[in-house]
Amino acid sequence: MAVGIFDSGLGGLTILDAVQARLPDVAFTYLADSANAPYGVRTADDIYELTVAATQRLFDAGCDLVVLACNTASAAALRRMQEGWVPEDKRVLGVFVPLIEALTERQWGDNSPPREVALKHVALFATPATVATRAFQRELAFRAIGVDVETQACGGVVDAIEDGDFILAEALVQSHVDALKRKMPEPQAAILGCTHYPLMQEAFQRALGEDVKVFSQANLVADALADYLHRHPNMGGTGQAGFLTTGDPTRVSTRATQFLRRPLTFTAA
Repeated sequence: MAVGIFDSGLGGLTILDAVQARLPDVAFTYLADSANAPYGVRTADDIYELTVAATQRLFDAGCDLVVLACNTASAAALRRMQEGWVPEDKRVLGVFVPLIEALTERQWGDNSPPREVALKHVALFATPATVATRAFQRELAFRAIGVDVETQACGGVVDAIEDGDFILAEALVQSHVDALKRKMPEPQAAILGCTHYPLMQEAFQRALGEDVKVFSQANLVADALADYLHRHPNMGGTGQAGFLTTGDPTRVSTRATQFLRRPLTFTAA
């Protein structure tokens, strides 16, 4: 039994890298739905159906716990899955909440009423589908009041990263930051609301300026998962790690190896 990590493509490897470093004794099975990536331009129903299919594949592989290391899937599918699909003996977690709890300086599991926080002007960079769900604003409202969130749908960035074209990705980041600043000239903080975006974190920071605090998810999710497994030790994965893809395993293995700078071998899901 391993812990499943799911993403539409390779962005979730940023999460995998962090959780493996944080939890070296836990086995993880990573599934990239590369044949259907990117999710960020799909409808909510499409995202739900694809996420359910991928999660079921990980359940079938022996994973009792699956982390949706994809903000688009977390935003568009997670709540619906938890309310009407996830079996009683399985668990599916998303990546939004740890980020919001860090942003609002709340402890993990703090369910007290929403309150004023230091940050008042926050930029959210995400895929078009994530922006459309307004899931970030909904989760934030449970924990904080008085926060102005300006969103920027970052079309094209995921495609460029998946294609390994980081020159294009950096140019797109600059363009999207410029567009955001026309709406919110002086953000105090920026959320990288896609697990692909940490690969471009330096580009976001340069474009935003040194005074803007950039929140990325990988280490926050790793800490949250470690806390969850401490409280639910029966969900901890053992055995061998694995890498699955719905796309071309050879191509995906090559891209993944470039991403994490260590050899990764994917097999057909």
